[in-house]
Amino acid sequence: MHASFDVHWRKQALAGNSEAVQKLTDVALQALYCFCLYRVGNRRELCEEVVQETVLRALDQLEDYDPQRAENDILLWLTGLARNQIRRTLAREKGIVSLEEMWARVDSELLAAYARLDGEVFSDDVLRREETRQLVNATMSQLPPHYREALEHKYIQGKNVREMAQLQGVSEKAAESLLTRAREAFRAAFLAISRNLETNAGSAC
Repeated sequence: MHASFDVHWRKQALAGNSEAVQKLTDVALQALYCFCLYRVGNRRELCEEVVQETVLRALDQLEDYDPQRAENDILLWLTGLARNQIRRTLAREKGIVSLEEMWARVDSELLAAYARLDGEVFSDDVLRREETRQLVNATMSQLPPHYREALEHKYIQGKNVREMAQLQGVSEKAAESLLTRAREAFRAAFLAISRNLETNAGSAC
């Protein structure tokens, strides 16, 4: 959980404190945009609409967010709201309704994959796909925040395990363990998304 989104912050936000509300907006906008873009078919205008509506709904339903529950990371709560808003948005759009069905399959697979993290390996044909770069971006946008941050620290910022442990405030062993789970989560998500994209493309033919 993001420590800054604690009970004290929630109380301030519910009271209408502008700094508390702005903190939520600052964290939510970019993260939600990345999460939603692929789910609405890369249509930026729909993505912006979904993000705006999700933030407004989050502020309206903030009493439902319980920062004392360990599993209640603020970004996971926000992406849950975003999924519902995406479903409402896609329901009115012609031609991309199948995206809702595809991402429902992906979400179902990811929940199972994250639970078991079975270490399924990439196949060569998947890695040779021209769409691999886009799939990597799509995969990163769907990972739980702590997995995404661990991978970004390691592979984008080039930090070693010791530096990652210091950033996370944990032991090096714990940081290495998180990185291992993050890699496996990425692998499972990548394969789930690529499989469902192929299924979706095939059904459209």
